[in-house]
Formats: sequence, structure tokens, C-alpha cells
Amino acid sequence: MTAFAGTPALVRLGLRRDRVRLPVWIAAITASAAYYAAALDVAYPTIDELRAVVTFIQGPAGTLLTGPGYGLSDPSYPSVFAAVYGLYVLLAVAFMNVLLVVRHTRGDEESGRTELVRAGAVGALAPLAAVTVIAVAADVLLGLLVAVVLANGFPAGGAILFGASVTALGLAFAGVAAVIAQLTEHARAATGMASACVGAALVIRGAGDALAEHGSALSWFSPFAWAQQTRVFVDDRAWPLLLCLALAVLSIATAATLQARRDVGAGLLSSRPGRGEASAALSGPWTLALRLERSSLIAWTAGLTAAGVLYGALAESVQVSFADLPEDLLAILGGSSGRLLDGFLSVMAFFNATLASCYGIAAVHRLTSEEQSGRAELVLSTAVSRTTWMGAAIVAALVGALVQLFASGLGMALAVAAVLGDASRVLDIVAAHLLFLPAVAVVIAVAGLGFAVRPRWANAAWVLAGYAIFMGYFAPLFEPPRLALDLSPFEHVARMPLEEPRIAPLLGLLAVAAVVVGAGLVRFRRRDLTAST
Repeated sequence: MTAFAGTPALVRLGLRRDRVRLPVWIAAITASAAYYAAALDVAYPTIDELRAVVTFIQGPAGTLLTGPGYGLSDPSYPSVFAAVYGLYVLLAVAFMNVLLVVRHTRGDEESGRTELVRAGAVGALAPLAAVTVIAVAADVLLGLLVAVVLANGFPAGGAILFGASVTALGLAFAGVAAVIAQLTEHARAATGMASACVGAALVIRGAGDALAEHGSALSWFSPFAWAQQTRVFVDDRAWPLLLCLALAVLSIATAATLQARRDVGAGLLSSRPGRGEASAALSGPWTLALRLERSSLIAWTAGLTAAGVLYGALAESVQVSFADLPEDLLAILGGSSGRLLDGFLSVMAFFNATLASCYGIAAVHRLTSEEQSGRAELVLSTAVSRTTWMGAAIVAALVGALVQLFASGLGMALAVAAVLGDASRVLDIVAAHLLFLPAVAVVIAVAGLGFAVRPRWANAAWVLAGYAIFMGYFAPLFEPPRLALDLSPFEHVARMPLEEPRIAPLLGLLAVAAVVVGAGLVRFRRRDLTAST
């Protein structure tokens, strides 16, 4: 029996298991690319209006959030799409591959599926080979679909190159995730580490592009920069994608080598042995839930704090680079020429709050892994009720979100004070972050209710978070109906320091969160464990 025996069967099994999840990812990313491409000429009917928005993009803050900005000196709809929206398509592809690879490698090992599969005529490297085949197929299909929808209105050559960038970047992060899956024993930790790599690559790209026009040497340490340095729709060149493919091949080869040298279920970074007896702080389910979130909370808090400091450090640059924006485009920042910085800070507070809600969703997802691994059943066999067990996890997610909102707000406030030499905004900036906690609580509550109904339904909270992000950024441009805005919990929060806080909507959000959590707790008490997972 060879090391790859059984790979075709595992490929079919993997595609069968992801028959809904993977098509949804591919359809959503393709639809978002098509929507952004089609919406540009609606939002900016004339080239003059397009040139006006380029001023916003070419500043340091715009470069940090978008990319090197090729072709913006003489903008066109295709070049602006690539310069502004292309990064977000690439980011979605990166996360799609991280979740796909970790789920079919470390996730299956942790749940015991890999051990059962390997008991048959299946080679040691077959699971890794199977998920690699699935990732390649998914990324190639996604790249083709993106190229087709973009070619409908943009030059075909550039559309094909952008589709190839999508494929190459996806494969690069699939390889990175495959290596990280060999390191740790738990899928949740592997997902967190791989996601941190995506975030680090994004930050390195942003910092490198902000240092010099069209990127600096630092930018080239990020796979995102490799994909964006293809200069799509401006000066098409494909060779930077070879770096993505090289990283993918090298990573998969490294993962295969590591896979062959470890036991099934074990990680190369072995867990430290615990104490013989639990401390007093771990004597109950509430403190245990907080302890289980400790590593993830530290990592997320450090990342959000760094992001807050980075955004705050741009305060002076924002005032200079955005000074000439037309009034209608200032709506993107939620402000006016007289309060430009306040508008920018309010948008960044919203962005940090949405990231905190993503942490909350991931924290609630821990319940799924605890249930599937059988640890939940052990805990619930003691004098711990279902309500207490699930409620402790939700409280831990809320506490973590609160810590992150405070830390990121304080980091941004101190950076603004240091750059401008003015500490008058410190309290307002911190408060601007903390005001979003009720909205974050609603998102966490939806994740909890989804888990209570069926563990995989906790993913519904990701849809709500994505919808809130879209509305928060693009609603000022397209002016959707009021009902569409009201569906986002974040739209009920005043954007300080630009707006005065409103207490009634916050109390309403807390009430909604409480009702949803209560419904989830009631439903979970009536559901069989490990049923419909």
C-alpha cells in the first residue's frame, strides 16, 4: 500500500461532506466580485466622480485598507475595482482555504475520523493529498468564475489575470494552513494560527504599501502583495503569481514531510502537561470557559490593539490627505470637511467592533468542537447543567469582546493623542468602541441560538456579521431602504465621536440579545447531544 492509497475515495468523501459549504463560499465570493464590478459605474456615473474618489484611495489610510493603487493616476472602472475591491475578494479566498484545509486535516484528526479512515486501506498521506486536490479544484473553479463575471464588463486579459490571482493566492494560504495543521493538536488552535498568518500578511502588505508609492520592499513579504503586484487592468504581468504557487508547493511538501513523521492525532507542538489538581479559579464552569478562551483572547486582543494603534497613528495623515474630498464622498467616512478626523475614527471604531464580533462567533463555535469531541458530555455528566455550560461560553465570548473593544479603543486613543499632541479625544474614542458592545452581543447571541438548534447553524452569525460590515461601509454610497439598515445591529449604534450617543437603541439591542440567548438556552435543553452536528 502506497502513502497515497485511497486518495480518490477521500476526495469524493470530502466533496460529499462539503457539498453545501464549498459551493456557498464559491458563489458568495463570485457574487461579491460581480457586484463590486457592476456597482462602480452606478456609484460613480462619470469619470470625474471616479477621479474624486481616487483622492480618498491614494492617501495613506486608503492605501493601508486597499492596496498599492496601480492605475489611479488615470483611473478607470477596472483599475479602481482592482485597486479598491480586489483586496477584499482575495481576503475572502484566503479564509475559505484556511477553513477548508484545517477542517479536513486537523479537524478530522481531532474528531477521530482520520483514525477510523486510516484503519482501512488508506495511506498516511492520503488525507492531506485529498484536501489538496479539493482545494486546487475549488480555487481553480473560483478563479474561472471570477474571470468570467469580470470579463462581462472589463478587459478579458485583465479579468483572466485577476482570476488567476484569486486561484494562486488561495493555494498559497491552503499550503500555509496545511503546515500549521501539523503543529497543534486542536482544530480551533490551527484555525486561529492560520487566520493570524492571514492577518499578519495583510498588515505587512498594508504597512509596506503605505511606506512608498506602489509598495515598498516590505510589501513583498506578503502573499497579498504578490497577487496585487500583477498590476491587473493597468500593466498586466503574471510573474508575481509564481511566488504564490511556489509558496503553495513548498508548504504542501513541508506539510507532507511533517505528516509522515508524527502520530495520528498528535501535533508537533505537544500540549504541556497540566497540573495534578485544578486551581480554585477552575473549580466551576464559568472560570473554565474563560480559561479555555485565554490563548485566543490574548491573540485577538493583541491584534486589535495593534490595529487600533496603527489607525490612530494615521490621524494627522488623514487630515491632510482627505482635505480635498468632495462632500458627497465624505459620506463614506460619515463626516464632513469640518469633522473629517472624527468621521475616520468612527469608521475605524466600527471596523474594530466587527472584528470583536468575529472573535465572539469563534468563541461560541468552541461549543461545537467540545460537543463533537465528547468533552461536553463528560462535563455535563457532572453537576453542571446544560444552561450553565452553554451560558458560560456565551458570557466568556462577551467578556472577551469587551476586553478587545476597550483595548483597541485605548490603543487608538493613545496613538491619536501622541500624533496630534491632543488628549481631548481619548475618552470619546474609547467610548466609541465600548458603545458597540450591545451590537456585538446580538451577533454572539445569534451564534448561540444557531448552536442550540443545530451546531453547524452557528455559522448564521457569520452571515449577520458580513451583512453588518457591508452595510457599515457601503450603505452611504447606495442609500438602501431603512429596513435594510435596521437589520444590522451595528447601525443602531451612534458613531462617536462624530455623533452623540443614544441610550435607547443600546438598551433595545441588549434586550434583543437577552431574548435570543434565552431562546437558545431553552432550545439547547431539549436537543440531543451530538445530534445533527
